[in-house]
Formats: sequence, structure tokens, C-alpha cells
Amino acid sequence: MAANVFYLPFEVDFMTWLQSIMPAWMTTVFYYVSMFGEELLLVGILGFLYWSYRKEFGKYAGTMIMTASVLNPLVKNIALRKRPYMVHSGINCLKPVDSSADIMDISAQGYSFPSGHSLNSAVMYGSMARYTKSKILTVIAFVLPFLVGVSRFALGVHYPTDVLAGWALGALIVFFVPWLLKNLPKAWVYFAIVCTAGLAGFFYCRTTDFYTGYGMLVGYFLAILFEERFVKFTDTKRILAKILRLVLGIGLYLGLNALLKLPFPKEFLSSATTASFLVRTARYMVIVFLTVGVYPLLFDRIPFMCDKKAKE
Repeated sequence: MAANVFYLPFEVDFMTWLQSIMPAWMTTVFYYVSMFGEELLLVGILGFLYWSYRKEFGKYAGTMIMTASVLNPLVKNIALRKRPYMVHSGINCLKPVDSSADIMDISAQGYSFPSGHSLNSAVMYGSMARYTKSKILTVIAFVLPFLVGVSRFALGVHYPTDVLAGWALGALIVFFVPWLLKNLPKAWVYFAIVCTAGLAGFFYCRTTDFYTGYGMLVGYFLAILFEERFVKFTDTKRILAKILRLVLGIGLYLGLNALLKLPFPKEFLSSATTASFLVRTARYMVIVFLTVGVYPLLFDRIPFMCDKKAKE
């Protein structure tokens, strides 16, 4: 795959020095800190906000993070920047994006610029702070993305400039997208604009992160429109209902992810072919549509998943 090599001299020297002095415990800390920008944790947070806490809050944060999930690989596949450990022998990859694939496989590991973890963490925690205007969440919105960003170059998978670019794009989404939504006549207009613009990626993106992100984006927007028209589930104040909604929802997400892989050979799913990319897009679109749009049909119909008043 085509790839570019560009970096500032201080970045390599700094990362090499940092990894040389990091004790094992610090590597472990950075390993887990990095997870605050990863898919599974973000899905859990979004699931809690949408299913269990406050639906409108979840939709707001979900719109931000789904936008980021497509914007990031669109930019990455233009910059085509190799990850630092792929270029410099003195930098070690301490946490690959896809642990099941070769760390030198760009299609699976993705390009380096910008940092998706830095972008996603800035968007997730930044949008939560902006929606609630909470002082505590505002502090978290600065601290967590900072720590996630540092962890990415400490673990050797991003240059510091990748992290800076991820933070910048995250801030752009957090402040620009709500303004755009406010000034458009309907939310579906924004959905249509983003999905249409994202189609450009099918012509030049050759990494799996774009096809995952685009499938999630389309599935999410279709699910929101479906829920608003046909489902209209109510929020719940019952702790048991909140827990059940979240646990079953995450279980459904993981189960569908595994189930929809079964009809295809592993070699096909891991191949960087157009067919495998399209299957990935369709798979994630179905997963997100079912978990966000269809799954909530159960909430107001099962006693333990709703408030008594809602059931009545």
C-alpha cells in the first residue's frame, strides 16, 4: 500500500528517549489509558447515555462520535503517513491497533496521521462536557484526551504531531457540528450531508477503519430516524432497568459482531479487497442499526426495562 514518511526530527528523538526510560509499570498504565479512546469503551459510554441515562444526550454524543469515525480515516488516507514504529527501528510498537494482524500491515493497523484515539477521546468527552456544561466533565474533557494522546506516542503508534492533529479535529467537531445542526432545518439534512460526503472514501480509502466508520455512521443515522418515527422509547429512572438496558445492549452489539462474521472465511475478512471492505461496511451498518434503532423496541414493552408509569 502507498505510504508517506514525514516527521519532525524532535519527534523521533523524543519518542526514542521516552520509551528508553519508561519502566514496565508506566507502559502498562499507558496501555490502559489508551483504552479511553477505543471503540469498545466508547460504545459502552454511548450505550449508557442513549439506552440508560438520557436518550437525547446519547443522540447528541453519538452524532459527534460517528462524524469523527468517518472524518478521521478520510484524512488518514490522504496523508498516508506511516506509523513511527514502521519507520524507525528505535521506536517499538507497544500496543497495535489490531493485535491479530501483522504490525506492519497498514491496511489493518491504519495510517498514523491524525491520531484516531486522540480525536475520539476529544470528541467523546468534549461533547459530554459541552452538552451538560458540567465543571467536572469539563475538567475530564481536557485531562482524559491529554492522557490518551500522550499514551499514543509513548506506546510508539503515533507521532506527537498526529496527536496534536487529532485534538484539533476533535475540537472542530465538538464546536462546529452543534452549530451546524442548530442552523439546519432538520437533523436528517445533516445526516444526508455527512453520509454523502463520506462516499468519497470509497474511491481512495484502503484501510479498514474507514469502512468500519462509514458503516457505523450510516447505521446510526438510519437508526436514529427509525427510532424517532417508530420506537420513541422513554428514559428510565430505575437502576435495574438502566443496568439491563446497558448489559443486554452491549451483549447484543458483541454478539452481532461475532454472528455476522460467521458466513465469511477469516482470510476473506482480513483481506484488503473491495469485497471484504464492502462486507465490513454492511456488517457494521446492520449492527449499529439493530442496536440503536431496533433494540430499544423492547424497553417500553418489558417490565424490568422501563419505569412502571411508562409500562402503564
